Amino acid sequence: MHDAPRHVPRKRFGQHFLHDQHYLARIVAAIDPRQGDALVEIGPGEGALTRPLLERLSALTVIEIDRDLAAGLSAGFAPDRLQVVIADALDFDFAALPANLRVVGNLPYNVSTPLLFHLAGFADRVRDMHFMLQLEVVDRMAAAHSTPEYGRLSVMLQRRFRIERLFKVPPGAFRPPPKVESAVVRLTPRPASELQPVDPKLFATVVTRAFGARRKTLRNALGSLIDTAGLERLGIDAGLRPENLAPADYIKIAISIGLEGAPLLNPPK
Repeated sequence: MHDAPRHVPRKRFGQHFLHDQHYLARIVAAIDPRQGDALVEIGPGEGALTRPLLERLSALTVIEIDRDLAAGLSAGFAPDRLQVVIADALDFDFAALPANLRVVGNLPYNVSTPLLFHLAGFADRVRDMHFMLQLEVVDRMAAAHSTPEYGRLSVMLQRRFRIERLFKVPPGAFRPPPKVESAVVRLTPRPASELQPVDPKLFATVVTRAFGARRKTLRNALGSLIDTAGLERLGIDAGLRPENLAPADYIKIAISIGLEGAPLLNPPK
C-alpha cells in the first residue's frame, strides 16, 4: 500500500511547512491551549500544528487559502471538531469569530506585515496571538526605539500590543527549508487602561510620514503635519530622527495634531 503523495508547497502562497516535532511541541507549550478556548489557526497547511492543538481542544477553526490543503484537512477531522474556512486571512473578518479570540499560525512570510496590520484592527476582540514569522520581522516588531530594527512596524504594533520574542526556529525545521531564520512571537493586546485615545488613521498617517523619511529630522519628515513649535510644545526635539521617538511620542504628536484640527492628508488605507 502506497502512502498518499505529499503536498507540493506553492511559492505563490509562501508555503513552508513546519515538521520538526521538537519545535511543534514548544509552540503548543507556549500557546498552552485550554478546553473552551476560542482558537483560530491561520495557514494550517498539512495540519502539523492542528493535530496537537486538537489534542487539547474540543474544537478549532482554521483558515486556509489553498483549496487542496483545505480539502485534506476537512477529510482528516470531524466537522464538529475542525471548522475549515477557505479564505485569504488578509480579507477575513475576524469579528465573525467569538470574542476573547486566540490566534495562532505559521504566517506566510510574503504577506506577514499586511496580515499583522489587518489583525491589529481586531485587537479589542483578541486575547493573544502566537505566530511563526521571519526572525527579521519579529526583531522589527519587538525593537526598542533608537535601534536599527525600529521602524513603522514596531510603532504601529507596540501601540496596541505587548510583544515578546519567544524562541528561534532553524530553517531545517521546515519543508522546504526557507532561506531565513524564523522565530515565534507572542502579541498580547494592551488593556484599555494603557491605551491613549488617539484617532487610528491620524496615528497611522503620522507614523507612515515619519518613517517614509526616516533619514530626515522630524522637522522635515513631519513638517506638513506639525511645525517645530508644535513639537517643542510636546517636549520633542525637532532635530531628532524618526527612530529616536518611542511609540508614546507618536501618540502625543497625533493627539496634538487632532486637537489642532490639522487636515488628514492622504491617510493610509
